[in-house]
Amino acid sequence: MNPLAALGLDVLVLFGEACLLFALCWVVAKRLDNWSIVDVVWSYGFALVGLQMLATHLVRGTLDGPGVLMAGATVIWSLRLGTHLAKRVLGHLDQEDGRYLRMRAEHGDRMPARMAYFYFVQAVALTILCLPLLSASPAGAPSPLRAIHWAGLALVVGAVLIETLADAQLAAFKRDPANRGKVCARGLWAWSRHPNYFGEWLVWVGFLLMSYNETFRGLPGLLCVGVMYHFLANVTGIPLTEAQLLKSKGAAYAEYQSRVPAFWPRPPRA
Repeated sequence: MNPLAALGLDVLVLFGEACLLFALCWVVAKRLDNWSIVDVVWSYGFALVGLQMLATHLVRGTLDGPGVLMAGATVIWSLRLGTHLAKRVLGHLDQEDGRYLRMRAEHGDRMPARMAYFYFVQAVALTILCLPLLSASPAGAPSPLRAIHWAGLALVVGAVLIETLADAQLAAFKRDPANRGKVCARGLWAWSRHPNYFGEWLVWVGFLLMSYNETFRGLPGLLCVGVMYHFLANVTGIPLTEAQLLKSKGAAYAEYQSRVPAFWPRPPRA
């Protein structure tokens, strides 16, 4: 099977599996009456795909250095993100994420139907965003590890450190009772209103570099970099988060918006 046909088959199989996964997630979420669990399932989904791709390439005999590196990095990143969200979501199932509460207020009794569509979109997004992973070890075209792959890994590690530091700084800010009702504008949060989202986007730039080979030239990864930026900046990331923060923190957050960029970091203004 030529590399493009093999990639197409992998995409179709993954899409079917993703649809089944999120259909099951919808059933569980409806029973729990908490739609937030989709964030956890989506995050852990990449680890499942990474492990599946390792097994698939071992069976096919097409596993190479870049494929192992890409799959390993994907699994580790996915487990970190999924565990971080699981602690927040599964540990407080009686408290739904603000984004979904806002959607409930907007859709009312139509919420389950709306979520069925939303979960389907998550299946589509998962499939598309796994393209770098699916294309890292082209069938019939093994590739050696190169400097670009190690540079990509270094960028992924750096991006995960940014996310981890941003999460830790925000958690420490929230733990202080004196900060109740205030906006975190310390550390990385003084450089960007969403340094965790910026770090997340950098992960995908790293995946683009790690998935490069002579067959696909990194094009699947480039597509994912654009898709991830669009989702974070225009769809489910910044817009929904900021709408909730403006509602909960009001003028304090509006003032923060006037001083600190939404996504691209810059040094704090004096």
